Parts: sequence; C-alpha cells; structure tokens
Amino acid sequence: MSNQKLETTCCVVGGGPAGVMLGCLLARAGVAVTVLEKHSDFFRDFRGDTVHPSTLEVMYELGILEDFLKVPHQKLTSAGGIYGDYAFRAADFRYLPTHCKFVALMPQWDFLDFLAGKARQFPSFNLRMQNEAVDLIEEGGRIRGVVAQTPDGTAEIRADLVVGCDGRHSRTREAAKFVVQEFGVPIDVLWFRISRNSDDPEQVLGNLNYGRALILINRGDYFQSGLIIPKGSFDEIQRAGLDEFRNLLRRIAPYLGDRVEELRNWEQIRLLSVQINRLRRWHRPGLLCIGDAAHAMSPAGGVGINLAIQDAVATANLLADPLREGRVTEALLAAVQQRREFPTRATQFVQVNAHKALQTIFRNPGPAKAPWQLKLVVNIPGVQHVTARLIGMGVRPEHIRGARKQPACEGQLLKKIAIGAGLLAGGVVLMARMARGFRRSYV
Repeated sequence: MSNQKLETTCCVVGGGPAGVMLGCLLARAGVAVTVLEKHSDFFRDFRGDTVHPSTLEVMYELGILEDFLKVPHQKLTSAGGIYGDYAFRAADFRYLPTHCKFVALMPQWDFLDFLAGKARQFPSFNLRMQNEAVDLIEEGGRIRGVVAQTPDGTAEIRADLVVGCDGRHSRTREAAKFVVQEFGVPIDVLWFRISRNSDDPEQVLGNLNYGRALILINRGDYFQSGLIIPKGSFDEIQRAGLDEFRNLLRRIAPYLGDRVEELRNWEQIRLLSVQINRLRRWHRPGLLCIGDAAHAMSPAGGVGINLAIQDAVATANLLADPLREGRVTEALLAAVQQRREFPTRATQFVQVNAHKALQTIFRNPGPAKAPWQLKLVVNIPGVQHVTARLIGMGVRPEHIRGARKQPACEGQLLKKIAIGAGLLAGGVVLMARMARGFRRSYV
C-alpha cells in the first residue's frame, strides 16, 4: 500500500466530542484542520448522552441551537433519585442563567453527526474516518504530525500542532510518554438496555437500594441503564448467574417488573471500568491533549462530555489566531492547561468524594432506608439550584470568543454564586456527617 503524505495546520486525533467540536471551531476561524477518527461512523452504544446547559449555551453562541434542538432528544429539567423508598430531587435546572434550562438527553452518535455536519460547511474542515493515529512524528524535539493507518495504507499527516482528543485510552498521550496521575476509583458500571414505559419515574442519579445504585437514562422508548458495582466484582456477579442479576435489578427498581427478562445473555451487558486520572502536563512542543485524553472522568454527574466541550472551546479561543498566523508556542499550549486544569481538578475532587460516599451503600446488602441527613440536605432552600449550577454549567463555563452572550441574569450571577457558595459549604458539612452516619448504620 502507498504511503500517503498530507499537510494541515492542526491535526486533531479523535472524533469524539472534544475533537469534533475543536475541529468545527478552528475551521470556523479559518484554520485548516484535519480530524482523524478510527471508526467508520460515530455509532458506539453506552456512551455519555447528557448534553448539559453549558454545552447548549455554546450551541446558542454559535447560532446553531435551533437546528440542534430539532434532533430527537429528551429534556431533563431536574435530576434526582430514589433512596430505598424515598424519592428526592437533587438538582433543579429551571433557574440556570442559560437559554436552555434543561439537560438534553441525546445519543452521542446523533450529537456528533450533527456537529460534524455543521463543521463540514467550512472549507478548511477535513474529517477522515477510518484513520487511526498509531504514532507521532517527532523531529528535533518537536511533534510534527502523526502516522495513521487508513483503508488505503499508512498515512503521514504533518501539522503545526497535533491535539490529542482520543479518549481515556489515548494512543497520543502514550506515544508522547506523558505522565498520568491515577486516582483510585472503587466502582465499575455495567451498561445495558431495558425498555421504558411512559409512566416510569425519571431519575438520572438513580435508584439506591440493596447495596447497589441503578442509573436509568431516558432514551425515549428505552432506558440506557447502568448498574454501579464495586470495582472488580463483575466476575462474581456473572458466577452468581443471570437470574440473580435480573432479580437484583427487580429488587432495586420494582417498577421494571418483567422487563428485566429482556436481558437474555451477558453479551447484552457491557462493563465500563471507571477511571479518574489526569496528566501532570498536557503539552509538549507541537502537541496538546484535551478532553478525556488529558483527564478521564467518572460517569458521576454525566459531566465528561461537557468538560471535553469546554476544553475545546477554550483551546479554540486561545489558539485559533496563533494557528492561523503560524505562531503557536509552548507557552500558549501551557495557557490552555492553565485555563482548564482548575475546573478539571475541582470536578474530579467532587467525583472522588462522591465515590467514597457511594462505597458505604455497598456495605448494606439489604433494603436501604434514607438517612435523615440526606432528607435534610436536599431540602435546604437553594441547594437544588446550586447543585444544578455545578452539574449543568460546571466550575468555569467557557464562551465562544466574540459570540453573543446571554442577555438575562448576567448582572445577578456573581451574587448567586456568592450565595450558592455559602449554601454549598453548609451542604458539604452536612454531607460529611451523612457519610459518617452511613458508616455507623451499615458496618
């Protein structure tokens, strides 16, 4: 097979949310950009499907929100769960200072198809499917491009900048020998489908009972379902048999009834080994990693896709002009990490501590009873709004440079943040006491 040689200004490795959004934004700014996606399409089941208000606001600022909302989706205006027999609401998105005061539940392949379609309208955007980056091209201590396997053989794509957006198992960061900081995660998730009835309860945080947590994400006529289990326990669950697995689901969420019988073999159930990690350094001359390639997130809160989008927006804001003018320096790449590292650290801190609290649930294999601390915390006035802001908008939401901004609520935003910080601080203390209460109850 022939060895193809291509040149571009920016080569983006990975056609996930970070990669396609970055490619779209750079092409919009007149930068020649090539996005490499190793698969032939975007159809991968059991990916994150929660498009948060922060991402929807980016769509608004790009002027494509109206078209985006024509893609089939479900709207989630609040998020909660059922702890034992106690139903609660933890976040209320209806008061966010954004145009869309809801989370859009949309299969990720539809999200990526839409975004890629918009990006293709720009002549400098090139999406190459079935192109898998397998190595980096390094000359004189600088990354000069990537080597990719394509249906027609090997290709060399040379670029002024390579951006790794190839996920938590990134070949890019591996080839660059970046140092990864791992944070122990005590959980895994089993993903599967179960049909949905129109009168089923709606929760995203899930059903907590019998030592497990069951997440049910509304996809219209079915649930994308995730059973949270202790890390490394899938083999034990399989040995107990599929009948016991179905019985467990029925105990956790009795309203599922006979629908659990739709699970007929283990091939219908996918294991997600949950990771939380981040790079110490996201860049080196000619190379930058963002999204999951820079920081793998837990499914907790469904925030991974939205952090990836925020990374892409910040990267485009900081690098589009320098890329177009041929003056990208390592200091500019460091500025991207500096901009996005604090939101990453803050979000991962919350996730790590949420997992620690979740471990206490595993210690009670019997019927769960919601502790009074939980009932108190979720009913503190304003807490649901603060939680909604943290989940829906994140720690540092990014905006398209020079785009139209939300006209409403901006003047009151700092005041709300200050009030929310006070409420959150009180909530953290109560949640810590709640975790201690869990341990006393379950041990």
